[in-house]
Amino acid sequence: MNDTPGWASPGSAPSDGQEAGVPRPAQPADDSGTPSDSPSKWSKTQPPPGQWSAPSAPGSGPVTPAPRPAPNWGGSPGPGPGGQHPGWGQPPLAAKPGVIPLRPLGVGEILDGAVSTLRAHWRTVLGVTIVVAVISQIGDILVQRYLLPEPVDVDPNASPTEALNQAVDAMQSTLIALAPSLFITIIGTLFTTAVLTVVISRSVLGRSVTLSDAWHEARPRLLQLLGLTLLLPVMGAAIVTVGILPGLLIGSGAGIALTMLGGLASVVVLIWLMVNFSLSSPALMLERQSIVASMRRSAKLVKGTWWRIFGILLLTMLLTFVVSMIIAVPFSLIAMAVDGDGLSGLLSGSGPDFGWPFLIITGIGTVISTSITLPISAGVSVLLYVDQRIRREALDLELARAAGVPGYGSERPGNDAPRG
Repeated sequence: MNDTPGWASPGSAPSDGQEAGVPRPAQPADDSGTPSDSPSKWSKTQPPPGQWSAPSAPGSGPVTPAPRPAPNWGGSPGPGPGGQHPGWGQPPLAAKPGVIPLRPLGVGEILDGAVSTLRAHWRTVLGVTIVVAVISQIGDILVQRYLLPEPVDVDPNASPTEALNQAVDAMQSTLIALAPSLFITIIGTLFTTAVLTVVISRSVLGRSVTLSDAWHEARPRLLQLLGLTLLLPVMGAAIVTVGILPGLLIGSGAGIALTMLGGLASVVVLIWLMVNFSLSSPALMLERQSIVASMRRSAKLVKGTWWRIFGILLLTMLLTFVVSMIIAVPFSLIAMAVDGDGLSGLLSGSGPDFGWPFLIITGIGTVISTSITLPISAGVSVLLYVDQRIRREALDLELARAAGVPGYGSERPGNDAPRG
């Protein structure tokens, strides 16, 4: 069995109809790896401590449960309140072979797991993020310096129709100017996402991984990941275009209102779709899924928990934005102070004309902020995927087996064939 993150079966999802012998959330495995019929560990409500009792035969007195060995996952806990041992009158402790406990995760545990991965594997994580960020930033600086067209001016005294046309021209010019930088960012994000997904999935199992090992495992999936990475922005652009195009074609006062309404509706649809497909990348990398299958897989895992995942992703975006600003603002101020021509143009109101010093200093700040925030964002995405599979498919049992946690067996019955 491949006990690295190829645990997930390719093809049909386990939740579509799990095969016989695959433990479900309510069927923890015994030492032989065979599912038992004991109740689920993950009930939202638990009895008060000390009120769990073993079943007794009719007409017999209470039966004292046989002591169970104390779990030794991350330490040897002592007796709990009232002298009871953890696991007798209290919910059992969750195994934690890596950066997260193998049970449904809270928001804080997901964020902590992402940061813990950065701390535990900082050589590998920073190795890939710094190299990719430096290369991407050099390309972005060269594009800004030599390829960007002059911005289109918008006349504030123009009529509404002319102002709308000028705004459309300005938007087109901006998109053309951003296209090279966006392409460079997508390619850089592609490599870092692929490698970091492998690193984070290994960290869940408590295993270290070198940069060469992560690259060797991620490389076969790069083409599919590139297709997914390009498909999602194209899909978003198509949705926004469909939303605003009718109003642009009308071109009158009603057209402006229709454009705003269509743009707002398209943004809502776009956000809904992006959250539904937010787990596509981990599904593609870890389950060896195709592009379309990974998108369907993500939508299925998100179904029923859209608002929770949206809130976690939004919180992650806000945190990474704050960290980026804390790093970028001082570098921008230093760059403006060093680049006297750009600062004087900004103060005179004629528009800044920043040169090489400004671009280089702000580029250094961007590299530093990207090296910190990108691993956190990737970590949250992968851990959200793991959390959803734990909640829906008892992936914690598979992970515990793969990590070699005592009491879970080493192999899943009937699953000895190598995974593709």
